[in-house]
Amino acid sequence: MNDTTLPRVFIDADALFAGAAGPTEFGASLVVLRMAEITLVEAITCQQVIDEVERNLTDKIPTALPAFHLIVSRCLQVTPTPSATECLPYHGLADPKDLPILVAAVREQCPMLITFNGRHFQPGHPDVLVLRPGEFIRRTRYLLSQL
Repeated sequence: MNDTTLPRVFIDADALFAGAAGPTEFGASLVVLRMAEITLVEAITCQQVIDEVERNLTDKIPTALPAFHLIVSRCLQVTPTPSATECLPYHGLADPKDLPILVAAVREQCPMLITFNGRHFQPGHPDVLVLRPGEFIRRTRYLLSQL
C-alpha cells in the first residue's frame, strides 16, 4: 500500500446510533461506518459519543447493543473527550452540549463531522465541514466518479 492517508471523518452520536440501530443494512449512517470498516475512510469519535449512544440504546433499543459494540470495535477509533479547558477557546462555535464533539473533530484533524444535527454545530469551525451521512455518501460517490 502507498503512503496516502485516508480521509478522516468524525462520527457524532446520532449517526452512530442510526448505524447501530437502523432498520436496514443500507442506511447512510451504516454505509459510512462500513466504509471505515473496509478502510476507505478513517472514522473517529470521542468517548462522549460512545457513552451517549450506549446510554440511549440501553434505554430505547437494548437489543441493538451487541451490534453497536461490534461496530465500535471494527469501525471506530475512540479518542478521549476534550476537557472543559480544551473547549474554552472554542466557546460559542457549537451548542454547549456538543462543543466537546466539535473540539474533538478539530483536535483529531477531521475535516468532516458526520451528524444529523448540523444546527447543533453552528456557527461551526472553519476547519470542519458538518455533513449529514447521506451528503457524505453523495460527495464520496461524486469524487469516485471523477477518478
